[in-house]
This record gives sequence, structure tokens and C-alpha cells, in this order.
Amino acid sequence: MRAIWNGAIGFGLVNIPVKLYSATQQSDLNLDMLDKKDHAHIKFKRVNENTGREIAWSNIVKGYKYQGDYVVLGDKDFEQASPKKSKLVEITDFILEEEVDSVYYETPYFLEPQKSGTKAYALLREALKKSGKAGIGSFVLRNKEHLCILRPYEKNAIVLNRLRFQEEVRDPADLSLPKEKPKPNEMKMALSLIDQLTRRFDIKKFKDTYTAELLKLIKAKAKGKSVKPSPLKVTHRKSDDLMSQLKASIKKAS
Repeated sequence: MRAIWNGAIGFGLVNIPVKLYSATQQSDLNLDMLDKKDHAHIKFKRVNENTGREIAWSNIVKGYKYQGDYVVLGDKDFEQASPKKSKLVEITDFILEEEVDSVYYETPYFLEPQKSGTKAYALLREALKKSGKAGIGSFVLRNKEHLCILRPYEKNAIVLNRLRFQEEVRDPADLSLPKEKPKPNEMKMALSLIDQLTRRFDIKKFKDTYTAELLKLIKAKAKGKSVKPSPLKVTHRKSDDLMSQLKASIKKAS
């Protein structure tokens, strides 16, 4: 794996030099964009809107429009804005992990200690395990500040999850949501169905079956075979059918 960030974890007055690695990888197929007529690859160019000429990456800079003119920013400017947050994941609070709603979770990363930080890294990891707590902090990655949560992962790792700020999550009050309460017999049947389908969570049993089916379709088309689709329509039933659906579901699950 290749590190995407180098810095340190600030834990009180303890400084833990670490490297940040992406904890995930894509499982979907790498599909190319083609011209419908001759299947030629579609390429995107970075073009100067005034001259129409293509611009090399090395000649592209970032700028912010301020009072009608652009202020150009370089890498040093971004670091100078907050040198501490550019190189430090500062833990400010310790919380119970379940206090953070899943809607705030974003991308996960693995933290690896650098040579001088192995002892302190192990101490933080074991302290998090024993206390049952997670650390909350913030840092800057790719010119943007991120809220984050640090917690132990499996036996020896610490995982950092980026978190969304509260203002980044939309208010569900704008949705048209039902306010009525279910009937007691419907609730009883629903709870019964949940009990029948309750199992210990095992991530290994869940596979990306859509990608596998898509690859199967691709191979069939490459051989000139026709693939018969199995369409699934969303059916809109009357609310009176809810009990019959619950009963059929419980019968199927038993």
C-alpha cells in the first residue's frame, strides 16, 4: 500500500508519527467510455477557455475569486493556513463509538506508526480497547479540514474514519414521511419476522453479486450469446395487504 498522508496523532502531550493509508478498494468493474459509433476511447482534455489550447497538469494552479480577481494558491499556502492541522490528527475528545450516528461516517483509513512511534501507537490502541472509547479529532487532507474518529480495528490496527460535519448532513424534515403509528397486530408480526431473521453479523457472507452477474453478462455478450433479463417491478399494494405480506414473509423465513 502507498501512504497518502504523513503526519502525527496528537494524544495529550504524546506525539505519534504515523502514515495514513486508504482502507478500502473498489470491487466494481473498470468500464471505459467509448464512442457509440466506432468504440474509440473518449478522452477528456484540460482546455484554456480563452485560447482553446490544452493545458498540462504542471501549468495548472488553484485560485479563489476574490473581489473580481483570482488569488492563486500553492501547496505552501495551503499548509501555511494551518500548519498544525496539515500535519497533525489532534484527538480532542474521547467518546463512546455508538454516540456517533452512522450518517456522519465517511471514508475509512488505516494508520501505521512510523519507526519512532510504535510504542506510543500500541499504547493508544490498547488504551482505546480497554476503555471502550474512540478518539475524536480533526486534520487537513487534500486542502480540506476533516472531522475524524479513531478506534481500534481487529488485533493490531487503528482505523481513522472521516466524519461529516453537522452542516453537511441534510435535514430529513424536508421529506414527506408518514406520521401514523402501525396497528398492534402489524407491529407484533413485524417483530416476529425480525426475530426469525436475526443472526450474528458476519461481513464475509455478503458478496458483491451485482458485479459478478455483470461480468457474466459481459462474457456472454462477447461470445455472441443473448442474455434474457429478469425484470423486477416495484409493486404498489394497498395498506390492507400489509398483514398478508407479513404472514407470507414469516412463513417463508420459518
